[in-house]
Amino acid sequence: MSGAELNKPTAVGEVEEQGTETGASQGFSVSKFFRWMTKGGLAVLDNGLISGSNFLLQILLARWLTPEEYGAYALSFSIFILVGFLYQALLLEPLSVFAGSNYRDNIRGYLKKALTIHWAISVPTAALIAAGALGAKIVGHSMVLPVALAGMAIATPFLCMHAMTRRSFYLKLSPGPAAFGAAFYCALVTGGVLLVHHMQLLSPFAAFLIMSGAALVSAVVMVVQLNAALDPATGEPRVLTIWREHWEYGSWALAACVVGWIPNYVYIPLISTFSGMAAAGELRALMNLAAPVLQTYAALSMLFLPYAARVAEERPEEASKLTHRLAMLFVAGAVAYWAVLIPFRQPIFQFLYAGKYMNSAYLIPLFGLETTVWSASLGPAIVLRGMKSPRSLFVANGAASIVALVIGIPATRLFGIKGVIWSMILANALYVIVAFILYNKKIAEVKIPSIALSEAASAD
Repeated sequence: MSGAELNKPTAVGEVEEQGTETGASQGFSVSKFFRWMTKGGLAVLDNGLISGSNFLLQILLARWLTPEEYGAYALSFSIFILVGFLYQALLLEPLSVFAGSNYRDNIRGYLKKALTIHWAISVPTAALIAAGALGAKIVGHSMVLPVALAGMAIATPFLCMHAMTRRSFYLKLSPGPAAFGAAFYCALVTGGVLLVHHMQLLSPFAAFLIMSGAALVSAVVMVVQLNAALDPATGEPRVLTIWREHWEYGSWALAACVVGWIPNYVYIPLISTFSGMAAAGELRALMNLAAPVLQTYAALSMLFLPYAARVAEERPEEASKLTHRLAMLFVAGAVAYWAVLIPFRQPIFQFLYAGKYMNSAYLIPLFGLETTVWSASLGPAIVLRGMKSPRSLFVANGAASIVALVIGIPATRLFGIKGVIWSMILANALYVIVAFILYNKKIAEVKIPSIALSEAASAD
């Protein structure tokens, strides 16, 4: 994405230092800098609109649905997050990589075949979710869960298609239309939920249908824009070839996504099993408070990742400094956020949830500690991704997943939500430790060849 260029403001400084430059060349450099600043701002806006609409939807549903209905929605949405991780690893991330390399001269032809892969991933996934809804109805654990899963099954292909069309604009570094599509989606979702609530028809199933319709309409609008903007296709790539390339790139990322889902989202299925759907809604209400931090950090990570990749490749000796600065930045941001929110947790909970879930408000400081511990992992995680080492993140997430399962299951059963949060803190602490250990090991491997080359050059 455009973050790679956003980290090149030195172009302006270079113009200022070179007094012999003409005014025209100075203007060109300055305009280029501000053009990339605009692209970066639009990229953050795009991500913020999608995240903001999801956050607002979570809050409105928590206010207007019963705790059991909201718990069913939260459980279904946690499964959808896993689906999103898989889709990201197998389609979206490889799409960004290969469109700028293997298929940069034939993006239209590449996207046509990638759309085939989209349906090949999303439709079977939706069918599996529908089968899960049927199984939930047969088991009869909850009356509302099967309906929520059915709505999610309908929404999955269209939500994924919406994500793919937004990402497609970034292939030409044009986040503006993607931000417009995100704004259109946000308006449709918010308006749809308000209308359905006014008609007294709001339910988890209706919420997923609203998301599905909004995603479909905005995706169609963006496809029309894409069709007008892309150059004609210069060939017909083979779908199997593209899939093989995507799988080779995304297999470790896919594994890391799967094990990364466990320490963060497995607790909603666990708490719903041990304590009921209302408890799952209560846990989701707590998790919603961390959403502004998580989504802000997601946008910042997209901007920092290209810079981290360049530092790791060109100046590996500076990677350690970058890693620690990023870790301190994210931890400081989390501390500042929770320092403002925690003193006002009671009125905030009252305002957001209309008096629901107030018994859980005392757990907000503990949940703030969990988020702060997790924030420290972003420094090594970003740099490890920049060093093209998703395998390291798989190992770190795997260690956290072991804690989540070995300690989290009994803790959730015995202590409820408090046990969930303490398990998350322990899992994230281990993730931070392992991530830093693997990062130090990786950077040592990079530095050794660099030192050897320097010594060889000195000898010559």
